[in-house]
Amino acid sequence: MATTTAGITKPASTTKRTTTRRKPATAGSRTTRTAASSRRTSKATSSTQPKTRIEHAQVMAERVVLVPVGASLLARDNLVSTVKGLASRYRTRTNFERELKRYERRGVTARNRFEREVRRARTRMEREMRQRRSLVERTMRQNRRRLNREITSVRRDLEKQSGAVSARVERLVANAQDLLGS
Repeated sequence: MATTTAGITKPASTTKRTTTRRKPATAGSRTTRTAASSRRTSKATSSTQPKTRIEHAQVMAERVVLVPVGASLLARDNLVSTVKGLASRYRTRTNFERELKRYERRGVTARNRFEREVRRARTRMEREMRQRRSLVERTMRQNRRRLNREITSVRRDLEKQSGAVSARVERLVANAQDLLGS
C-alpha cells in the first residue's frame, strides 16, 4: 500500500512503523483532548466567517441574490409537482370522470352533514321554544290561580268586615235611638 503526503507518493515498504505501548486514557488526558478538538473546530468554523468588511459585504450581496433565486426555485418545484400531479390525475377521460364522481360524493356528504346539523339546530330550537312556552303558560296559570285566591280571600274579608261594620252601625243606631227615645 502506498501513502501520499502533499502530493508525493511513497511506497509502503519505506514507511517505518514504531510500536509503542499506549497508556490507558485518564480523565485528565480526555479533557485535554476534548478541549483541543473543540479549539480545532472553533478555528475551523471561524475561518468561514468573513474577516474584513469587504468580505462581509460580499457575503451579504450573495445572500441578497441567492435568497430570491432559491425561493423562486422552490416555488417552481412546487408548481411543477402540482401540475404533474394534476396531469397524471386527469390524463384520461375515465380518470377525470372518477375524480368528478369523487368530488360529487364529497359534496353530497358535506351537504348531508349540513342538512343534519340544520335539522338538529331546528329541533333543538323548537324544543327550547316549547319548553319556554309551557313554562310561561304554567307560570301564568299559577299566577291566575294565586290572584283568584287572593281576590276571593279579600272579598270574603271585605264581606266579613262589611257585615261586622253594618252590625256595628245597626247597634250604634239602635243605641242612639234608645238614648234619644228615653
